[in-house]
Amino acid sequence: MPENTIHLSLTSWSQLPNGEQIKRLVEQILMPWWPKVFGYHMLSLGELSADLKMPELPVARRFSLFDGDSASLRADFTALPIQNGVIDAVVMSMLLEFETDPYKLLRETDRVLISGGYLFIIGFNPLSPAFMGKLLPRYQQKLPWSGRFFMPSRVKDWLGVLGYQVISDERFLYHHLLRDLKENSIWQDALQAWLPSSGSLYLIVARKLEIPLTPIHEKRKVRQAQWATAPSAGRNEHFNAEHKTDKP
Repeated sequence: MPENTIHLSLTSWSQLPNGEQIKRLVEQILMPWWPKVFGYHMLSLGELSADLKMPELPVARRFSLFDGDSASLRADFTALPIQNGVIDAVVMSMLLEFETDPYKLLRETDRVLISGGYLFIIGFNPLSPAFMGKLLPRYQQKLPWSGRFFMPSRVKDWLGVLGYQVISDERFLYHHLLRDLKENSIWQDALQAWLPSSGSLYLIVARKLEIPLTPIHEKRKVRQAQWATAPSAGRNEHFNAEHKTDKP
């Protein structure tokens, strides 16, 4: 499958293997962050994000955007019908994997976020057991393996270019998703303990950096005064000549 071609996209948690369990894990990992988000507008991009429970979210209005009847707004993710800098927080769940131009999606999200706003990104980690499905032909055209798995470091590089500060980068779900999830698994516990960066899902939390209101001018270099000692050679020669004449 060519890199710029995405055949399927996620429109429901039930499309994922163990989808309801994954949804609960995502809600659990996001829960401590909601009380930290303040403002008036929370934007959930995609149907998966819109379906997440967000208790204790101190935001006046929460709305969703995707191409579906139940969405608050129907639009393309790379052409948001929203004014610049009016959204306080954005959450996107497993969207980058199914976008032809994921960086364009991040740029458009950046346009609508206020300075200091929060961005929550949930995605699939290629350096994890979940990547096994991409190696098996029978799974390659199925969700979620039909999408592209981006390295979390690459996503953070994109955010750095856009001027974001990454304040958290977490991994969870230490499972290949090819079979049912088990709550108590020695293999999963061992993988989490010994290889904590190998979780099949990642959560990146970033904040849009403040832009200084006044330009910072380049500091002028102060020229150092060039001091030099007074010449003393002539004085020494005169002193030596006087002492020579005093000798018998």
